[in-house]
Parts: sequence; structure tokens; C-alpha cells
Amino acid sequence: MTLSNLEKLEVVVKAADDRLAQDIMVMDVEQLTPLADYFMVTHASNEKQLGAIVESIIDAAEEANIAVKNVEGKDGGKWILIDLYDIIVHVFYYSERAHYNLEKVWKDAPLVDVAEWVTGE
Repeated sequence: MTLSNLEKLEVVVKAADDRLAQDIMVMDVEQLTPLADYFMVTHASNEKQLGAIVESIIDAAEEANIAVKNVEGKDGGKWILIDLYDIIVHVFYYSERAHYNLEKVWKDAPLVDVAEWVTGE
């Protein structure tokens, strides 16, 4: 069974939330860029958690047969990008997220309500 992009997004959001990713935000960029349909942005409170979030997302994607095109910044990076073709995940170290402020760069993108997919703890 092939998952829709929204179903893939749910898998990714839940995997990040499972490792306590902070302030998960998803932007629908389908009408703004040919790069992807969704950008997900989140951050971790420390480097160990950053790695755990990234591994959780990659593992969940592979389990759900979601192709992982590329992972950048994994070796000591403070901003890790996971390219899942239609979904691009940005996992930041907490201090880097505000610096790059992708939410402002892509402010014209509608937000996707992911509240039902996260525990909110």
C-alpha cells in the first residue's frame, strides 16, 4: 500500500514527537517550491536528543516504506536535513533554529495542523 504525502507526514511527525522534538511545525510549500510538498521544522534541546530525533524519523520512514533520499548535516551538524522527496525535515539544535528562522523565510506557506499527531507534553 502506498501512503499519501499526508500519511507520510503523519509518520514523520509522530516519529519526531516520540523523541520529544520541540515545537514541531509543518508548512505546506507545494504551491511555493518544486522542492517538496511539506517542510517540517523542529528542534532538540541537546545534541543527543537531536541524533535521537533524526534516527527515529529515518527508522520510522524506512519501516513505512518511505524513501529516504538524503540526510545532510548528520556528522556534528546543528541543523540536520532529512530529504524524503515530498517531505523535507529540518531538525535544529535549539540555538540554531531562531538563527535560520525558516518559518519566516517560508511565511507565505500555509501551516499544517499536526496537533492530533503530537502528545503536546
